[in-house]
Amino acid sequence: MATRFDPFQEFDRLFAQVVSAERASTTMPMDLYRSGDHYVLHVDLPGADPGTIDVNVEDRTLTIRAQRTPHTEQDVQWLAKERPVGTYARQLAVSRGLALDAISATYADGVLTLSIPVAEEAKPRRIEVQHAGDTAQITSEAGTGS
Repeated sequence: MATRFDPFQEFDRLFAQVVSAERASTTMPMDLYRSGDHYVLHVDLPGADPGTIDVNVEDRTLTIRAQRTPHTEQDVQWLAKERPVGTYARQLAVSRGLALDAISATYADGVLTLSIPVAEEAKPRRIEVQHAGDTAQITSEAGTGS
């Protein structure tokens, strides 16, 4: 029985394995939803060192970075090495209706959670119209503090 050997098939398989590991190391699955007057962002960062997590806002761009370092055991023969290592990074463009200076962040069980409040000026307001006279009074239900 003859077997056909294709040297490029093995090379292609190895290349696909490397590329998929690199792609996996840079992805950050996330969920985003609105709850009342806050947006909540959950970002999966499994195995990330909490000391390497960096969240910052510049202009209207929210950037999240984290590092997952490889385990460097001595004298081991790897049989499978599929867990991605390296730097995770994600940037999100955010709208003007958010209070970016009031973002809070927590990291627990491999999940980074950001709570981003809606800015006071972006909250819905109710305008009350007075029927007596020719003056209109504006009131706000958003609690602007005035």
